[in-house]
Amino acid sequence: MLLLIATCIALMFYDHQRGHLEKIHAALSTLVYPVQAVVNAPYALAGWAQENLATHTALVNENTGLKRQLRIDSVQLQRFAALEQENARLRKLMQAGAKVAGHVVLARLLAVDMDSFRHTVIINKGAHDKVHDGQVLLDAHGIVGQVIRVGPVSSEAALITDPSQAIQVQINRTGLRTLAIGTADVNMLSLPYLPNSADVKRGDLLVSSGLDGRYPPDYPVAVVTVVHRDPAQPFDTVMARPVADLDHGHDVLLYFPHKASPPPAKPEPRTVKRTPGKKSR
Repeated sequence: MLLLIATCIALMFYDHQRGHLEKIHAALSTLVYPVQAVVNAPYALAGWAQENLATHTALVNENTGLKRQLRIDSVQLQRFAALEQENARLRKLMQAGAKVAGHVVLARLLAVDMDSFRHTVIINKGAHDKVHDGQVLLDAHGIVGQVIRVGPVSSEAALITDPSQAIQVQINRTGLRTLAIGTADVNMLSLPYLPNSADVKRGDLLVSSGLDGRYPPDYPVAVVTVVHRDPAQPFDTVMARPVADLDHGHDVLLYFPHKASPPPAKPEPRTVKRTPGKKSR
């Protein structure tokens, strides 16, 4: 052992002073490398597994977060699209309000009753908003209906297709006046009082006549879709499709016509007082 120790010390001293053992170092390193690799393999494998596991966990967490964010963004995108469509409808409603002589107030639908015998809606405006019986409802395309019952904060309105409703209309092309009656079909109005000689055809636009003093004049009501003439019958069978979105949307316009201003008062005749004792010339 002492001999080996002395030999090692001599070799170390000789290598430090002369540097002639570099080739032996390289050869020994080449021979010892496989042993070092085998000894280091478990530690390298453990580090590789730990790094890949951490990377996989991070990727899984990131993927989960991205999916969650994608769902949130998708919901917000759908909400934004719905808001954009609602804004477009509101702009059309406000533009429609400029077409009538009067002013309009926006109202929102609270409930809809569309059974076989009644076509009514509930709106969020009532007596506190100066709503009254018979007040007209409009939308951006045509006449919707009229109020039939007023409450303090809400009102019930019947659509023009309700069987109890009738509206005076005129054919926009010819000016012929007639009556449009609800049929309980939300997409159909009946014109039962047009004689066989009436000038009416499919595609004719029906507008309100305004003669009843309730509906605004010349506002669209319906488009004629069916014209059937039977020589044996005195009247044509004429049906029309309402132009208003009666089964779509959540907003309508309450129509307030301008009140007629009272005529100016006539001036009272002036009387001239005469002084006694003076004669007028």
